[in-house]
Amino acid sequence: MTLDRFYPIFDHSDWLRRMLPLGIKLVQLRVKDQPMDVVRDQIAKSRDLCRANGTVLVVNDYWQAAIDAGCDWVHLGQEDLDEADLTAIRKAGLKLGVSTHDDDELERVLAMDPDYVALGPVYPTILKKMKWQQQGLPRVTEWKARVGDTLLVGIGGMSVERAPGVLQAGADIVSVVTDITLNTDPEARLRQWIEVTR
Repeated sequence: MTLDRFYPIFDHSDWLRRMLPLGIKLVQLRVKDQPMDVVRDQIAKSRDLCRANGTVLVVNDYWQAAIDAGCDWVHLGQEDLDEADLTAIRKAGLKLGVSTHDDDELERVLAMDPDYVALGPVYPTILKKMKWQQQGLPRVTEWKARVGDTLLVGIGGMSVERAPGVLQAGADIVSVVTDITLNTDPEARLRQWIEVTR
C-alpha cells in the first residue's frame, strides 16, 4: 500500500476546501471538542471534498462516525484504542493508523496489524502537552526497523526544513499541523511541503 509522503492535519473542513486544490493527496481531519452533530457534518463535508480532489481522508478518533459516513481510514490515539471497537472498524473495511510514543505502545499496536504507525513527537511540539520528550531521528530509524513493511509516520515539531531528515531516517510519511496552520502564508508553506516530500 502506498500513501503520499506528505500528511497534513486540519481541524476543519474549511482548511480542506482551501488547501486540497493545491495538491494534497493524504489528509487528516482532527476535530476536537465539538458536539457530535458538528463532528458528523465536518466528516461528511471533508469526505466529499476529498473524493472530489482524489485525496485520502483519515478521520481522527471518531471511528463510528467515520464508518457511518462511509470513510476509508481512521486514526486512533492510545486513549481512543481503549474505547474503540477494532472488530467493527475492520469489519467496515476501514484502514487503521495509530499513534505510538514508547515501546509498550508499539508492541500493543503491532499486535493489531495497523496500516500505519505514527511515532511522535520526533521534535518538540507546541501542539499538545506530552509526557514524552522528543524522540529524535535515531528513534525513527529504530521504529522503522521494528514495524517493517507497515508504514511509519513521523509527527511532532515538523517543518519543511526538518522533513527530508525524517524521511531519510526511515519515516515513510511526515505529518504536520502548525507549520502550515500558523504560517503567515499557509498556501505558500504547503507548496513548499509538497516540493520537499515528492
